[in-house]
Amino acid sequence: MSRRAPTGSVMRTLILASTSPYRRMLLERLGLPFACESPGVDETPRTGEAPADLSRRLAREKARAVARRHPAALVIGSDQVAALDGRALGKPGSHAGAVAQLLAASGREVEFLTAVAVARDGGERVRLALDRTRVAFRVLDEASVRAYVGRERPLDCAGAFKAEGLGIALFTSVRSSDPTALVGLPLIALCTLLAEAGVQVLAPP
Repeated sequence: MSRRAPTGSVMRTLILASTSPYRRMLLERLGLPFACESPGVDETPRTGEAPADLSRRLAREKARAVARRHPAALVIGSDQVAALDGRALGKPGSHAGAVAQLLAASGREVEFLTAVAVARDGGERVRLALDRTRVAFRVLDEASVRAYVGRERPLDCAGAFKAEGLGIALFTSVRSSDPTALVGLPLIALCTLLAEAGVQVLAPP
């Protein structure tokens, strides 16, 4: 990116430990120059691992993995886990999987746990925050679900929808302290973490 960092901020390379286009677009809102790099982290849940713990662990591991390669940089890692009845829902990965996830959520509430971590000093120092967003789904019929999945192809999204797109039509309500969290990167929490690391997003020019 070509934007200049705000005057008064710590002039340190900022890296998003993700190749997700959704997270990249969210981070661009802050107007800070940054690079993107794949963390290459195994996202397999551990036996008995709670959804919130999984989200926190993966956000931390993603940030640390890239920070080890770039010890002078600030590295942002994030992870989102959808949970139904306290059980994590993985990314559907296929049309059939997405349809099954949405039908399971029909008329019910799904919790989305989105963790964000900022690592520095080669991953030795990591600060982390977690957002909990609760989404109430409409009662969905199979024909509508199949039509939605065919149109938007949310196969790489936790919960099998894109809240920034047509997926919003699937809900009756969204309860969250941060409207960006559901898309995959809680910017309110991230601004706090960056400020703690010396980066003031709203520093005067």
